[in-house]
Amino acid sequence: VQLQASGGGSVQAGGSLRLSCKVPGMITSTFWTTTKAWYRQAPGKERDLVAEISSSDVRHYADFAKGRFTISRDNSQKKVYLQMDDLEPGDTAVYYCNIRTPGNVNYWGQGTQVTVSS
Repeated sequence: VQLQASGGGSVQAGGSLRLSCKVPGMITSTFWTTTKAWYRQAPGKERDLVAEISSSDVRHYADFAKGRFTISRDNSQKKVYLQMDDLEPGDTAVYYCNIRTPGNVNYWGQGTQVTVSS
């Protein structure tokens, strides 16, 4: 199953970006059952969870993302989004989308670079 992430780029501090991830190769009914998430990895650091949304629409955010980032999904389109507002230089990282099935099988996107300048 391939995940196709897009929407990264370079912005100045205070700006916004919207990341998208589509999963064309997954059956729609299966996509409905998955937990969708975004992670990020800065150079020299571990990959960290940014936000996730469960199949029942329960959302969880990392502390650094609360109040600035919003995760959403469109099950019919098999897409997951991450709206990022009020970006800071510390948000600079490669962002990865993740899909986890109820059986704990994980699928990862290729990553999209986000660069925030001060």
